[in-house]
Amino acid sequence: MNTQPPDPHHASDPPRPTRSGPVPRWTAKLRRSLHRTLTEPPTLRHGRVGDIVAPGALHQWWTQVWRTGLVAVVAGGVLLSMLLIHGSPVPGFKSAAAGFDASRSAELRPFYTQKITWHACGTGVQCGQLEVPLDYADPDGPTIQLALARRLATDPDERIGSLVHNPGGPGGSGVEMVQGSIPLTSEKVHSQYDIVSFDPRGVAQSAPIRCAPPAEPADYVSLDITPDNPAEVTTFVEYQKEYGAACQAGSGERLAHVSTRETARDLDVLRAALGDEKLNYLGVSYGTEIGTAYAEEFPDRVGRMVLDAAVDPRINRLDFLRDQAAGFQLTLDAFLTDCATKADCRLGTDLPGARQRLNELLASLDRKPLPAAEAGTLDRDTAVGAIGQAMYNKEAWPALRAALEQALAGNGADLGLMALSGGPGGNFSDAFAAINCLDFPPAVTSAEQIQAQLPSFRKASPVFGESFAWEALSCTNWPAKPVGTPHEVNAPGAPPILVVGTTRDPATPYVWAQGLAEQLDSGVLLTREGDGHSGYVMGSTCVDDAVDTYLLQGRPPADGTRCA
Repeated sequence: MNTQPPDPHHASDPPRPTRSGPVPRWTAKLRRSLHRTLTEPPTLRHGRVGDIVAPGALHQWWTQVWRTGLVAVVAGGVLLSMLLIHGSPVPGFKSAAAGFDASRSAELRPFYTQKITWHACGTGVQCGQLEVPLDYADPDGPTIQLALARRLATDPDERIGSLVHNPGGPGGSGVEMVQGSIPLTSEKVHSQYDIVSFDPRGVAQSAPIRCAPPAEPADYVSLDITPDNPAEVTTFVEYQKEYGAACQAGSGERLAHVSTRETARDLDVLRAALGDEKLNYLGVSYGTEIGTAYAEEFPDRVGRMVLDAAVDPRINRLDFLRDQAAGFQLTLDAFLTDCATKADCRLGTDLPGARQRLNELLASLDRKPLPAAEAGTLDRDTAVGAIGQAMYNKEAWPALRAALEQALAGNGADLGLMALSGGPGGNFSDAFAAINCLDFPPAVTSAEQIQAQLPSFRKASPVFGESFAWEALSCTNWPAKPVGTPHEVNAPGAPPILVVGTTRDPATPYVWAQGLAEQLDSGVLLTREGDGHSGYVMGSTCVDDAVDTYLLQGRPPADGTRCA
């Protein structure tokens, strides 16, 4: 195995805003990150909050919600013991070549039989690396290292095996999620499973995609991601071209090898290296795309698989984005309806009135941004990003209500800080673009095609429609050729696969979960009736019990089970 040398084109990430640091410039890349946070942030669903604080302290609460659940890493981890923990046999452990099919490729055997060396990297957390081919068509060529993390089962005598988790994205770091302080499963499941995750190829610590910053003339500093005049459209299109070229320059040959299909093959190597005959897997949001690809490629190696907040693989990119716009609008209408019942809601006393008041606020921000203290200024794009982030978790609604009240009074500080604090870090935006542009053919070939689609996107969502429509241009001039196409997945021969959908999920509309469960030969649909992104460990005892029973006993709920 020939390990790829360190990346010589390592480019620094965009500046991360902090409450105490300098006011960040709204660069083009920051604006793109903001939009991509809207389309798929790394699981705000894990945030848990109590009573909402006063608006003046809102930024402290909001930052804590995101950072606790998403990127919290145990402080001082580098000072912990460097004692190496090798993968010694444990109950349920199989040979290191578990499930290796020699008929596939003898050249892959060294990858399937490798042993992971684990070391402490936080309280109760172990980290390691997995070596995989950069290109599975050339297993003797360059290789890359994937970052891993795990928490061992708390009741080793009852250990079932490993449960591999992916939090979503594309671009979300599984390692950071395991190192964070928020449980990814119930205590019962963790007692019998090692909770394992990884940074998929191209993400965070796993041969990350790096997009060397393109030259940013003044025209790009305030890039409008929802252009509404010819000059703004021209600037937007030119930036898209330069961004793709920058990703090619910063990432080289890696840019063509970060597809979800390749990640699914990595997942099978990981399964074998963990010593498991079958893959037990919990994928959330984009993580369901990885799981679906795995089930299609290796149906006989599927163990207990939960696909939560599912994506329908038959959807083309344009419909995908339009469906998401409609999903965010559905959840926003639920928020506005809820707001209208509150005494402190400045938006109105019914849904039509609240919609109108919000649209008026956003239109005024497009014409004249508000001062936003440490966030600089609050314009329409920034406000829409902040509102969209709050749709992921109903517990964020009181904070959003307070921030909107402040904005209606002429102060954009808290809404601006919600947008900044919610943004994902690391190389999320770059990985998001690279993976999507390999997985989907370009949605459109020109800005004119997007403009022709704008009425349908606005109909899907007066608030979010334009943002999602213009995202469709992101892969039009991408330098790496796409390898994926929308198609039906049946996974014949796989055991029952549990698909979880939430009726008012903004990012992965419920109809996608219905579609995936329907097309999988062994799909079982479990429904959470409610708001927010994903269903498991979101406060529904009914959903949690059903998922836990399936993971621990292998017994899925009846197809079509519905939970509050």
